[in-house]
This record gives sequence, C-alpha cells and structure tokens, in this order.
Amino acid sequence: MEQAGTANIYFIWGIDDAPYGPVELPVLLDWIKDERVLADTWVFARNAGNWQRAGEIAGLKNHFGLAVAQPDFNKPFNKGITPGMLRRIKILAGLNDAQLAHLSDFLELQPVLQWAVIFNQGDASDSMYLVMSGELRARTMVGGKETILATFGPGEFFGDMALFDHGPRSADVLANVDSTLFKISSASFDRLTREAPALATPFLQATARTLSARIRADNKRLTRIAQQFSASGVR
Repeated sequence: MEQAGTANIYFIWGIDDAPYGPVELPVLLDWIKDERVLADTWVFARNAGNWQRAGEIAGLKNHFGLAVAQPDFNKPFNKGITPGMLRRIKILAGLNDAQLAHLSDFLELQPVLQWAVIFNQGDASDSMYLVMSGELRARTMVGGKETILATFGPGEFFGDMALFDHGPRSADVLANVDSTLFKISSASFDRLTREAPALATPFLQATARTLSARIRADNKRLTRIAQQFSASGVR
C-alpha cells in the first residue's frame, strides 16, 4: 500500500465525475474531516501512481475511523443529517457548514429500495428530492413501453417543480438501485423561505442554474435531432 506523506500530491474523483486537485496531505485530511472525501472516494496518489479508494490508502485509512455504515433498508431510518452528507449534493456546494446544518432542519432523509416508485405520472407534486446515493430514472409509459427521460445519480435532484406549484407529476420516477434521498416538501420549503430567506436564496439560485443548464442541453439535443431529420430529407 502507498504510504501517504506530506510530500505526496493527491487528486480526488468527485461525485460529478471530475477530478479535483492537486492537493497536499493537510488539505486532503481537512476534506476527510469535512466529509468531502469518504472512505470509498477514489483518490490518486502521485507517489503510488494509481487510483485507490481513500479508505485503502495507508496513512489515510486511520482518519476514517470505523468503516462508513451503509443505510439499513430493513429498519426505520433515524440517522441525523450532517453537513458532510449534504455537501455531496452539487447545488449545495456553495453553502458553508452553518448553512448546511440549518438546511438539514428542513429536510427528511429517505432510504428507498431498488425498484421502489417515488411517484407516478399524474400524482400531485408536493416534494423535491436530492440524491445522496444510488440511481433513479424518470420514465413515461406509452403503449406499454417504457421511455427513459432522465437518470439521476448522487449529487443530483428531481421533482423540483413541486416547490413552485402543485401540478401533476410529468413522469414516473423509480429507483434503479437501493438509494438514499433527501426530501424537502413544499410545506418545508415555504417554511424555509419565511424563517431563513438568506438560506433559501442561494438554494434557489443554485437550483435555477442547474435547471437552466438542463434546458440548454435539451435544446441542443432537439436541435441536433431536427438537423438530422432535415439532412435525411424527412418531411
């Protein structure tokens, strides 16, 4: 195993599938303390020349203490929400520990089993969901056939329109694997905007930026499809 040292340089593979670094050992240890790096986070140690899970690197593994417990899906989930857990969500990356701790008061931690239906198309919308772990898909059913509209992994969110209106859900959302979600109900969000507007504002701004990026990506995809049809002579 690679012996971590103060002269070593590290790169960290983030939940957004992008590498972060280079950082030296003191910074990496701070990230472990803040739960930005977990035992199962992939880390590249330049001295070793390969990627390893952080909990397997000598000199780092002792900083994780006991192995990170996985959610028990057979018992009621009563773990408290910590800032470190919330830091895994992309739209919350700009919040500090105090803000994250305050935000946790308005969230509910919800484990879901593989194949569980979070909501069905046509259901009244009353909650937004942030994905801490696992994977889910949004789908529509036409003629008994499934069309997948989007896939949501760790750090992403869905069901956001519930915070702005209570219209019917536009698609089904199901869990592809055992997953853990943060749920914020529209009632909790209304309370957040009343009691902590300074916290609600950056939350809304980050959500809006992600939604804008999704719309731009969809527009580009539709433009490519239209160009392909035009080039093929389809009328």
